[in-house]
Amino acid sequence: MKRVVLVTLALFAAASLQAKVDLPSIFSDNMVLQQKENVAIWGTATGKKVTVTATWSKKKTVVTPDAEGKWFTRIATPAAGGPYEITVSDGEKCTLHNVLIGEVWFCSGQSNMEMPLKGFEGQPVEHGVDYILKASPKVPIRICNIPNKKAAVPLKVSEGSWKENTPGIVAKTSATAYFFACKMQEILDIPIGLLIADWGGSAIEAWLTRDLIEKDFAGEFDTSFLDAGDLADRKVGSNCCILFNGMVAPLIPFTFKGMLWYQGETNRGRPEQYVRLQTAYVKMMRELFQNPDAPFYFVQIAPYPYSQYARLFTSGYFYEAQQKTLELIPHSGMAPTVDLGSYYTIHPPKKMEVGNRLAYLALVNDYGLEGINPVAPSYKSVEFKGAEALVAFDTDKLGLSPRMTPLDGFELAGEDRVFHPATAKADKNIVTVTSEEVSAPVAVRYCFRNWSTGTLFNAYGIPALPFRTDNWNDLKE
Repeated sequence: MKRVVLVTLALFAAASLQAKVDLPSIFSDNMVLQQKENVAIWGTATGKKVTVTATWSKKKTVVTPDAEGKWFTRIATPAAGGPYEITVSDGEKCTLHNVLIGEVWFCSGQSNMEMPLKGFEGQPVEHGVDYILKASPKVPIRICNIPNKKAAVPLKVSEGSWKENTPGIVAKTSATAYFFACKMQEILDIPIGLLIADWGGSAIEAWLTRDLIEKDFAGEFDTSFLDAGDLADRKVGSNCCILFNGMVAPLIPFTFKGMLWYQGETNRGRPEQYVRLQTAYVKMMRELFQNPDAPFYFVQIAPYPYSQYARLFTSGYFYEAQQKTLELIPHSGMAPTVDLGSYYTIHPPKKMEVGNRLAYLALVNDYGLEGINPVAPSYKSVEFKGAEALVAFDTDKLGLSPRMTPLDGFELAGEDRVFHPATAKADKNIVTVTSEEVSAPVAVRYCFRNWSTGTLFNAYGIPALPFRTDNWNDLKE
């Protein structure tokens, strides 16, 4: 009898050793899952069946792995709440603890998205220290920072995992994304998850798939280097696909609510191409993550001299490109930063304002909050009357602000096409612009240079977008 029992135990132990379920690291303790959705979950297993259960439901989900042991399923999530546990088993159990249900946002871009609460060397973030010190797991914000990784082909695995809201984690987290999360959590009073993939200096094409580059941008980028596979000496700059492959591909198709994007400085000299690139990026992400209506909110690049030629116009043309994408990308919005630039650093310290403006767009457009207008005033039309230019703006009934106060950033030009600083004042939705140097203006520009400071806002403090009324080509660095 004893021998039978020992043999039975041995067989059970052997079977247990053979059964092993494995989850990608983005399914970890402390994670946030998107509420009220059929969220994706996947992994590998050696057993014949995989069972997924969650403590918010009595329902079990059973899925059969394929010949390679890969499995994929979706599970229904409830309204925001938690903490819960999720157990995945193919004979051997894997349990995720301290799981919250809430709103998940995917955040990506280059160094201004990357800039953490602790700042960069010699470049602090305003309010960063206060928010680092008061970070607490009691506030249900969870963070998954995806490690920087370049790859020649799409990877299957990422080493990113979810962390609680603690000072040590927050200090290393994107300031823009974290301020966004803080405002969202404060207003909605539900858990917020941040899935963050960023890399300083990266061009947008680095975040696109090879198939997309070779199909829609044939001849514009070199993809042949990907076949060699050795990226050791490849910088992220304009090397296409390598960050999508290394940092985004392993996450597909994780379920999230929407996307935040802060990128463009590296592409600033190619504004016309950027319109197509950003439009293609959003379409690609929505398709790959099976989220066709995912909101997309991005940040206008901030004013910066870029060189000693601080009064030239490269940024102005790029502002135009970013604004054009608003018309081409459904369910999108832009957080303007024309009032937030820093002359001495390309990484402005005012990241709280950026995060808040992104949150205002989401709260109004996606969560039904009322009472504010998060959309920037934009140029509508101009009428020239003698020495005056009367510029009309698209905005709400409360109009522009400040009223009857001198405004900086406006310029006028006559037939000679030479722009001169102008004086301007707003009344309702009209700005009257004049210049002693221009007796018969034919063109107006506002904050169209590399370095400028926005002074015109709507009634809720959202700055007006840069614009020009001419179609002259004076793109210069």
